This record gives sequence, structure tokens and C-alpha cells, in this order.
Amino acid sequence: MARTELIMPKMGESVSEATIISWSKKIGDLVEIDETIIEIATDKVDSEVPSTHEGKLVEILFNVDDVVNVGQPFAILETTQESDSDSQAETEEVKEDIVVEETSQNIEQSVEKIVEEVNETKVVQSSSDRFYSPLVKNIAKKDNVSQSELDSIIGSGKEGRVTKSDILSFIKNRTETPTEEITVEQIRDKQPKIKEENVKYDKHQQVPIHNTGDVEIIEMDRMRKLISAHMTMSKATSAHITSMVECDMTNIVNWRNSIKEGFKKREGQNITFTPIIIEAMAKAVKDFPMINVSVEGTNIHIHKNVNIGMAAALPDGNLIVPVINECQNKNLIGITKSVNDLATRARSSNLNPDDIQGGTITMTNVGTFGNVMGTPIINQPQVAILAAGAIRKKPAVLETEYGDVIAVRHMMFLSLSYDHRVVDGALGGQFVKKVADYLENFDVNQKI
Repeated sequence: MARTELIMPKMGESVSEATIISWSKKIGDLVEIDETIIEIATDKVDSEVPSTHEGKLVEILFNVDDVVNVGQPFAILETTQESDSDSQAETEEVKEDIVVEETSQNIEQSVEKIVEEVNETKVVQSSSDRFYSPLVKNIAKKDNVSQSELDSIIGSGKEGRVTKSDILSFIKNRTETPTEEITVEQIRDKQPKIKEENVKYDKHQQVPIHNTGDVEIIEMDRMRKLISAHMTMSKATSAHITSMVECDMTNIVNWRNSIKEGFKKREGQNITFTPIIIEAMAKAVKDFPMINVSVEGTNIHIHKNVNIGMAAALPDGNLIVPVINECQNKNLIGITKSVNDLATRARSSNLNPDDIQGGTITMTNVGTFGNVMGTPIINQPQVAILAAGAIRKKPAVLETEYGDVIAVRHMMFLSLSYDHRVVDGALGGQFVKKVADYLENFDVNQKI
């Protein structure tokens, strides 16, 4: 019998680690090839990892909530493959030769190196009972994160633990000088009206909530914590500003009503307003490419591909943003199929890690919930997000060759939140107006 390691597979570009959510097998169970053995979480996506071998599970190397790096073994199977047995025997023979040949000097050097590595992980000592992983401690030591700063980070891991992404996000967005506590004496010099004594102010301090006795307290789930941390980081990073326009969707509404039944019979799926708006966004990006950028420090990254994120609400109330890649190269049918596919897989929790990465600008349809407009938060590291409101019938003034008339039209508000660090009001306003122009001038004679 041979022992075979199961390796954490690559789960998408830029994904280097995953958190184990649950084990589908326990020690002693038989595992078949391609049978799910663990469920994992990467960023916002939960997925299953199938076994690459057949055998009996004899060892579990990680527990639930542990973080496993890509390429790292997470379990050991006992298999009957001869090649694995021969390979293992050869490996053990080589190890024995190395042990025999290793000198006492090399052993001492190895021990010293291990002791040094262990000591490095203990440099940052917690002043409380809060748990910090060795990886988080090493990052804190490397980037000179003080213990008070470390304790102030809001963790998105289980029981509020600080994860790798939490501390890296904190390091990226913190100011050059560490957070300082301001005493009342210091404030009194500038604000004579303040009379409180022996009070310290901290921007990370939580406001206590009085328990009235009729309150139910629940803990945020993992995704809610991730969304909370990401949205708070975005507001702290970008200078948000919003521009709005009203768009006449009458021609599009009438066109869609005339073709939707035939489209559903031919393609087997619905055509909604979302892909039509996304197509207009992709066209507008060609006219204003500086809206399709990301910011890194003082550098602006101009993206050639228009990868539009589509904010989608999940059944549990949480939010996820799958991405439609290279929208500039897709026609309306292609965008429609991508929108329907991603929306369906998002609702059934079958998105892959790559499905939510690489977005360059985002669209959210707040009209789905009957909202007429919104001021969405930018999805970092992007610089703009467009919100489409509900389409409603209302009286509007139309210019005709016989003069102005009032008619009932299908109207919709478009609101664009953008990063004022790199997008000024002129560019933001022109872009959202251009999207509206493309929608109002939609070709109602086109066949799909």
C-alpha cells in the first residue's frame, strides 16, 4: 500500500490560498477519483475540491477554518498504485542516505535556522487574548505594524480573526504615521468647549450599544464580514462623488417587449435590460477610456479590456460581483448569455474564483428592488460604478417639429459613483451622459 498526498490545486489567477470550510470525508473513508473531499473558500467564492486519486483517507493535515496554500498537501490517501509505492521507497532511501551523510555541523546549522524562524514568529506579542497566526505576525513585523495597530484591525476571519488580506489591506491604506491617541488636554487647546476629562479618542473605537432587553444579537457570516471590510476600505481609499442623468428607455422597452418571446424560444433564456445597459457602458468606455482605470499609489493603470462587473444579490442577502470579460468584443447576444450564466451560477453558489476577478468597472441594477436611483460604493481597485434605477412611466417633455409636447415615457435614472482622485466631474458626467445617449439612440431595427 502506498501513501499519496492530495495537493491544494490552483484555483485561479492571483489566488494563492484557500480556507477549508468543511471536510466531506473522514479518516477511514474510501475516496474515489473526482469525488469531493473538502469544501473551500477563496475570497468570496466557495467551491469543492475533488480527489485526484482513489484510496482510503488515512490522514487529515488541516482542520476546518485552516488556511492552505496552493500547491500544499492537505490530506493523505492510502492507495494501491505500484508506481507511488516505488517512488516512495526511493524517496525514503534517499532521505536515509542524506541523514547518514549529514554532519553534526549541518545539524547544528539547521537547528539554529529553525530556532531563528520560530523566534521571528514570536516578535509581535498580543496584549490581549486575540489570536494571530504566524503569517500575520510575520507580516506585522516586516512592515513595522505596532501591537496597538494590529489590535485595531477589524478581522474578517472566523471569530474576528485577522487574515492575511486584512493586514495587507491595512498596511496599504494606513497613513505614514501610526494612529495616535488624542487626549482631552490636546483637544482642549483647539476646542475650548470640550470639558470631558480623562477621555481618549481612537478612530477605531466602537460605539457601545445600549441593550434595551428586546434585542437579538447575531454574528455576521463570513461573506458579510468580507463585504463590510471591503466597502469600508473603499470609502477610506477613494474620494467618492456621484453624477446622475435621466434616460428615456421607451424605445428599448418597446423593442424588448417585441422580441423577448422569440428570443426565449430560440435561445432558451430571457433577455433583460442589464445586458443592454452593459453593452452601452462598453461603448461609452471606448469614448472615455480614462474611466476604465485603476489606481496604484500615484500610478494610473489604463485597462485595454472592458471587464464589467455585475453586482448580484444572493438569496441570503449578501452581494457578489461576477465579471463579464472583454465586453468590447461581445455583441448583445454574447453579453446576454454571459449575464444569465453568471447570475444563475451566483444564485446557486457555483461561481469559480476567476469569475469574480479582473473587473475594470462595475454596473449594479438597483432598479431590481424598485429603487429609482442609488449612490453605490466603488469596487476597489476600480474607479467607477454605474447604478441603473427602476424604469418607470412618467410624463416627459418631447421636442417635435410641431413644438414641445408632454407624453408618457419610460424613464430611468443612471447614477455614476467615481473616484475623484483621478476622475473629475467633467469626465464622470460626460461618461454617464454618453451611456444614456447610447441607450436613447438604441437601434430598434436590429435583429438578434
